[in-house]
This record gives sequence, C-alpha cells and structure tokens, in this order.
Amino acid sequence: MLLLPYNTNTQSSKYKDTCEAAIAGVKSIADCCIRSETVKRLIYTASVMSASPLKEDGIGYKSAMDESCWTPLNLSYTFSNEFTMAYTISKTLAEQEVLSYNEIENGKLEVVSLACGLVGGDTLLSYVPASVAVAISQLTGNLSYYNTLRFLQELLGSIPLVHIDDVCEAHIFCMEIKQQSLRGRFLCAAVDPTIQEMAKYYQQNYPQLLKISEELLGGPDRGCNCDNGKLRGMGFEYKYDMKKILNDSVDSGNRLEALLLN
Repeated sequence: MLLLPYNTNTQSSKYKDTCEAAIAGVKSIADCCIRSETVKRLIYTASVMSASPLKEDGIGYKSAMDESCWTPLNLSYTFSNEFTMAYTISKTLAEQEVLSYNEIENGKLEVVSLACGLVGGDTLLSYVPASVAVAISQLTGNLSYYNTLRFLQELLGSIPLVHIDDVCEAHIFCMEIKQQSLRGRFLCAAVDPTIQEMAKYYQQNYPQLLKISEELLGGPDRGCNCDNGKLRGMGFEYKYDMKKILNDSVDSGNRLEALLLN
C-alpha cells in the first residue's frame, strides 16, 4: 500500500536509513520462510511507486506502466519531499530484493509481489489512513497530502487507484491459486484517472466540499495508462471502480474526521 507510516528516528536504530531497514526487513522475512521449509509462497505487498514508467532521463513516459517498469532513482521531482522520496526509494529497492529470491536455485521460495495503487475505501482503523487522506485531499484542502497526489501524477503519469477490499481479495487470490507457479510481479490497480479526472468527479458529486483552489486543480487530461492485465489474465477480477473507490474514501473521511470535510 502507499504511504504507510515508518519510523524516521534512524539514529537510534542499527540501520542508517529507512531504505536499509526496509531491505533488511524483507530479507529477514524471506530467509525465515526458507528456514521454515514449509512456506512455499511469499506474497509481498509492494507499491506502484516502485513502478514509474518515466524514461531514465526523466523526459516523458514509456508507452504504458506495467510490471517491467522500475522507478528511476536518480531523478528529482517537483512535488517530492524527504518523506515521499525515502518511501519511494525504500519500496523500490525492497521489492527488487525480495523478488531476487525467485532466482535462488532449487526454487526454495516462490515470491509474488503485488504493487498496489493508491488504496482507497473504508477502514477498520480509528483514523483516516494516509492513502485515503491523499485520495480525498482535493476535498480536505490539505496541501501536504495534495502535493503527494501531485507527486504520484508526476511519477506515474496517472493516479492508479484500488479499493482496500480488492487489495485484500488480490492477496487471497494469490495465496489460493492452484497453478504450479505464480512467482513474479503483478500490478494491483483497478483504474488510473488523472488528478484532473478526479477533480472533475469531485466537482460533479461533492462541489460543496471541494477546497483546493482552481489554479491547483490543473493537470493533464490523460497521462500514462496503468496496464493491470497481468493479474486479470490470471483470473482476478476487480469489484470496485473509480466511483466506488472515491465515494467510500469520502465516506470514510466523513465518518472519522467529520470536521475535516465540513
């Protein structure tokens, strides 16, 4: 998922930064799976922030965003900050590390990574998850979260969205599928609107809540498409479209932080 909180106090840790800690974490988990001699398939929750279709020189996008795309880590971005860059780099390198276990001889562990889009929908938490806060930032007027939304658009060429229920179902699907091998990487996003398309939806359905000023709502009419065909080709079906993802996110925000949306 996107934007899970992490501990930035690395000075008290044996790791020099978040990236080193993330890589060590996935290695520890994968090694434990191998030592168990009972775990055959490891499913890693990754992020589409590791799958940018930007060209290596940062000028333009590839024809589509798919499982072959890896985020260039040598570029600077207009709407990035220390948090989003640390998250992006750590998720990219950690996913590459865990997928490398598929290369171990004798097939000791089968690794599947699900690179999930911006996760929306309702929550069991007592607070609004950061990913949902980003998804509804055009309504709340929170510029920090909105700049993260703009960073996603800049990084990915669109805003890949997925409902939390579909994320859960995708993990279950990858656990239960009976075919002999499912190793590798799968994008997990149901739709890929642009910021402008999201803004238009909110303007049509929640005009009284829209708080981002008109000059900040600009963006491309269409960016780079997210190709989710690989997971669909395995037989997985998404149940939630953009309307349901955004509506449930707004309902969640209203339920947990009503004053935020009034």
